[in-house]
Amino acid sequence: MSSPSSSKSPLAQAVSDPIPPVSPALSTKPPLKKQPYPFWLGGVAATIAASITHPLDLTKVRLQASGDKRMVQSIKKTLNTAGVRGLFDGISGTWLRQMSYSMCRFWAYDESKKLLGAGKDAPAWKLAAAGSMAGGIAGLIGNPGEIVMVRLQGDFAKAPEKRFNYKHCFDALFRMVREEGLSSLARGVGPNVFRAILMNASQLASYDFFKSELLKTKYFDDNIACHFTASFAAGTVATTVCSPADVLKSRIMNASGPGSSSTMGVIRSSMKAEGPMFMFKGWVPAWTRLQPTTILIFLTLEQLKNAVDWSRAKGFTVV
Repeated sequence: MSSPSSSKSPLAQAVSDPIPPVSPALSTKPPLKKQPYPFWLGGVAATIAASITHPLDLTKVRLQASGDKRMVQSIKKTLNTAGVRGLFDGISGTWLRQMSYSMCRFWAYDESKKLLGAGKDAPAWKLAAAGSMAGGIAGLIGNPGEIVMVRLQGDFAKAPEKRFNYKHCFDALFRMVREEGLSSLARGVGPNVFRAILMNASQLASYDFFKSELLKTKYFDDNIACHFTASFAAGTVATTVCSPADVLKSRIMNASGPGSSSTMGVIRSSMKAEGPMFMFKGWVPAWTRLQPTTILIFLTLEQLKNAVDWSRAKGFTVV
């Protein structure tokens, strides 16, 4: 006597049998490789941040280049001579500098990390090496914009007969080439590249390092609180490391006489007149300026990245 199941037709047997589970390896698609972010994001984030903190940067440069000793005194002088608008003197130079130097450094930093294999949880020395490489490239490319920014910001701190009186950043570039020669665009390139190396090795690398370490704890997630804390620590480190080169760069770039661009000459004269602590002159306004700038840069950059991710998820093309 045959069993009930043996009396079924082959088609009925196939329909009634349970469907075998599909292997996970066959049912899941390989994860898509995450697209790199646009190279210009860093430049845009830095431009937004620098525009907000421009009055503090202006005060820092004037403290370093002039005889003013206190930040409040320098701000009062600016307000008395030029009003509130004077706090934004040289803003076009700031924009030129950020869209050349900062755009280049963020792009070069990402590329350098790829070259060195500095991925997630990379050791601090690899991040610092990537930052140094990025700083060297960006400092060289962004030197003309750096000179223009420093001169535009420091102009009104000088006596009227010693001012450059540039109208805007492009006027400054054209007049520098016409009046001082093409080589004027390389004025102070040594200290500027050195400072850029220090800045990126300390600011960019320490931000990545602090962010990675914070995410390893149970107190932080990848959100604004984590980004704020990491950028605050990075700003303090960067201000201290970069102060000596920052002072030298400002003094050399603000000079216009023959022989006044010698790094050793500036060091000797400054040491004789002010002592070794001249290297940290303007540290408080530099920290006051760099701290919110660093925080704003990284908070803005992280939000821009989130916006790019959202746009791509919605099917929009982001160049």
